This record gives sequence, C-alpha cells and structure tokens, in this order.
Amino acid sequence: MNAQDTIKSTDEIFFEQNEISKNKTFDCVNNTLKNCNGGELYFENTDFETLYFTDSRIQNISQNSSQGFGFRSIRDDTSAFSSSNNITFKNIVHASKTVNSITNSNKKNGTTYINNRYSKPLYTSTNPLNNFEFSKKVKLLEKINDFARKLDNRVIQVSVSLTGNFSSIQILKKDFENHADLRPLVRLNIQIVVESKNKKSSGSSGYGGRTLYDEWVDEKNWKIKVQEALRLAILNLDAQPAPAGELPVVLGSGWPGVMLHEAVGHGLEGDFNRKGTSIYSNKIGERVASKGVNVFDDGTIINRRGSLTIDDEGIPTSKNLLIEDGILVKYMQDTQNAYLMNVKPTGNGRRQSFAHCPMPRMTNTYLDNGNFTPNEIIKTVDKGIYAVNFGGGQVDITSGDFVFSSSEAYMIENGKIKFPIKGATLIGNGANAMHKIKMIGNDLKLDDGIGTCGKDGQGVPVGVGQPTLLMDGITIGGTNI
Repeated sequence: MNAQDTIKSTDEIFFEQNEISKNKTFDCVNNTLKNCNGGELYFENTDFETLYFTDSRIQNISQNSSQGFGFRSIRDDTSAFSSSNNITFKNIVHASKTVNSITNSNKKNGTTYINNRYSKPLYTSTNPLNNFEFSKKVKLLEKINDFARKLDNRVIQVSVSLTGNFSSIQILKKDFENHADLRPLVRLNIQIVVESKNKKSSGSSGYGGRTLYDEWVDEKNWKIKVQEALRLAILNLDAQPAPAGELPVVLGSGWPGVMLHEAVGHGLEGDFNRKGTSIYSNKIGERVASKGVNVFDDGTIINRRGSLTIDDEGIPTSKNLLIEDGILVKYMQDTQNAYLMNVKPTGNGRRQSFAHCPMPRMTNTYLDNGNFTPNEIIKTVDKGIYAVNFGGGQVDITSGDFVFSSSEAYMIENGKIKFPIKGATLIGNGANAMHKIKMIGNDLKLDDGIGTCGKDGQGVPVGVGQPTLLMDGITIGGTNI
C-alpha cells in the first residue's frame, strides 16, 4: 500500500466514519497553526489484544479498541496540547480554541519545517489481529505449553503471552500537509520455571516485530524460543555467586545493547541537550567514546519493533549516525527541539498515544561492528565477566550513572568461559564506560523485538543492538568477595 492509498484508508476511519469534513478540518488546522512554529492534529485508532496462558490453561484474554485525537500548537519553547477520545468536529474546534489561546497570543508569523517527502512503508498494512484466527492463537499457546513441559521433567510452570496491536494514524499540519501510517506490532513471550533439589529458577525468551503473527509463530521459530527459555532457567539453577570488584566485562551481542540505550541513548535525545540536563549537552564535535565506536539510531529497518515509516509528527524516519569513531556528531530531534536548536528534525518525534505529546525518542539504537571475533575478545581476558543478557536496570540521565543486573553471565578465566554466575550487577557511568571500550566484535546483532522504552510516563516500542564488546574496569556488584 503506497502513501496515497494509506491516506485514503485513514480518511475513511477518521473522517468518513465520524462524518467529518476533511476540508473543514484542514481549515481549522490552518487557522489554528498559522502563526505557530509547528504543531499538528494527530488522529489515532488502535486495535489491541493479548492472550495470557499459564498453569496449562488460558488465564486472560483482553481485546479492545481506542480512538481519539491530539491537537498541539507550538510557538518557540511553548506548546499547548488538548486531546479527546471522541472524534467529532465540535471537539476538534474546542481543542483548537484551547491550544490557540495559549500559543497565539503573539501574532508574529511563525516558520516551520515543511516536509512533503513520502517514504516507502517499512511493514505490512495488514491488521495482524484479523490475519490469524482466534482459535489458532489459542491452539498455538497450548502447543507451546505442551512442548515445554515435555522437554524436561524439572519444568513446573510455563507462561506464554501473545500480544498484538494495529494502529492507524493520520497527521494534519498547516498548509495542507497530510501524513498517514498503518502500524502492525506483534510479540510472543515465553517464561519457564524449573525446580530441582528445592531450588527454583526461571528463564524467559521472546520475539516480535512489525509484522503478522503467521510470519513469526511458525513451529520452527517458537520451539527455538522455548528451548532458550528452558536453557536459561536450568543454567541459573547451579550458577555460582558473582564476584564483586572492578573487572573487565565482555558484553554479549544483541540485547546487552539495552545498556547503550539507557546509559547513552537517552542522553543523546534533543530535549535533554537543549535544556542542558544531559551529560552530553554542548558536546557536538567532542570525543565521547573510544575510537572505533559508531552509534546509530535507525528507524528505517524493515519490520523491526522500533521502526516507523514516519514518526508521530509526520517526519520520515532516518538512519542517524550519532557517534562517529567516538566523536559526538548528532542528537535525536523532534520538530520543536530541532527548531529551537536550529537543526533539522531527525524523525525521532514519538508519542505513546493520541493523548500524549511527542518528544525526542529512540527507535532502533545500536553500536556498529568492529573487527574482532567474539573468541578473540574473550581470549584477551585473564579474569572477568561475560555478560550475555540483562534483566532490569536504572540510569540517571543527568549524570549518566547506571546500575544493570545481568540475567545470564559467566566467569572468564585465562581467556576461557568457565562457569555460570548469578547476582552480577554492573555499576558505572555511561559516559565513562564509553571510553572503556577496548575491543569491538564483528558480530552485530539486534535484539529479538521485545523492548519497550519509558520516558516521562510514556512507553514506546524500541529496538537495541550491538556486537560483542570488551569494556575495561567496570565495577561488579556481587556476593562473592
């Protein structure tokens, strides 16, 4: 489906079904935003479902739909916003008056970033909720449960969730700028609990993306994920306590990129830097990482969870190089912060829903490949930690200080991976840690499509990734001193 067909489809959802004149709505938008630097009327319709299976039966099924609009006007660093979950022309006019009264008190003409470029869709326009029969979804969860329980007699609990949504959005701006997008999103998550010798342990695995259920839940794929969840659960049964102290850390490829996302990525978002609250504020052109470190935020990767054909302000997403050979070269921008910082938007204006204002957010953020094999990296470590997967973590955006707990980790001794450890917590500062990267692997991998990023109370789907990395001198919080 091309851009014009997408607009026709969303016209039907937002204008025809609600019996609203699009021409009158555009007149309202133009009159409201004519003296503003920016802003938009954002329509959204989302169908959502989740099926949760545990204790060998369906525990919960949730299906719902939501529809509404958000009207925003921007003048310099002031923005006004009004939203409603009831799309009528009367409500749109009422929202117009609200935002107009705040940002149009000064009648000086504003300038805005005009975008008329339409991008090729990065994902299917088919609704995944309707593409896969409900009975097949239930049968899939039953098959996953039965397969997992037969794999190992130590399995005592299997929990499986299947989640999908389909969002239709349309964005109207002044001067008849018109954008639309149809966005599928699916995810399968599996958690397994095992018990042996009065010890319990759990492991989880999952995958997803902007695609259809039937492309992701074929038997070959989900069996691999079940086996992975079981492997992690069994691994942690006999893991030894992690050491404490300052040690070299080898980070695995893929999901460990979440540490880069949290400890560095947020600090490169435009709003934090414009306000001077990021540790990376006013550092464009300066060295912020070791040589060889190249960091991208790329919203254009086909079918990826964090990808968007256009962002939530109608700007086409891009492959943005943020750090080049260790030098900071760009921040991620929405339209308001880009205007105030005198740069172009980067396609990173994102919002959780029609009821939220957009802000600079990441899409798929990753550290690019280097030249070493993972084995070459591990061989250089006399004694250290190999952190393959992460669980929870916390980051202070202002200082860059972070704490991350590893859900799968191993001791490295004399250049070899020895035994699994548990309770390993990585403690440090994102800006300092970027200078401690000593070797970069050639095995770049993106995560399996399970990430959700939180910021200012808003959650959006994202992707992370990296190759295997060696970081020297990271503090490990463990129990074995």
